Amino acid sequence: MLTRAQRGAISLARARKLARTATQMMKSSAPVLTRRERQIMDLLYKLERATVAEVLARMPGKPHYSTVRAQLRVLEEKGHVRHQEDGLRYVYVPAVPRDVARRSALRHLIDTFFEGSIENAVAALLGGEASKVTPEELSRLSRLVARNRKENA
Repeated sequence: MLTRAQRGAISLARARKLARTATQMMKSSAPVLTRRERQIMDLLYKLERATVAEVLARMPGKPHYSTVRAQLRVLEEKGHVRHQEDGLRYVYVPAVPRDVARRSALRHLIDTFFEGSIENAVAALLGGEASKVTPEELSRLSRLVARNRKENA
């Protein structure tokens, strides 16, 4: 028979484990961005920081000011952007470094279109009419592959 303190400790341990599991699930299932959200993120990465008006001025299709403001708020809730107050206006900046976002987007692309196979993705890039890889690019890619082999050996 367990004491009250022991039951409490077991309950606390279960709660902590559940919280860790939930946190891991949230991190592994990063929210997918809509087309407009991706456009806004692309602009923010190019501009590094921007107000709603600055984003709006560069958006294709000219959405309404309130739409862009709402989408920036959603991106902030999803953890992709954060804002800084500059007088009466908000200045938005990417919350995730560009290289981290790039790796995440590339992983998503490979998982979605190439069944998770890096080999299939590279083969698609190197093959076909649309691909014109220069000898210099091939040389750099060869060096990257060789370096990766050394690091993983």
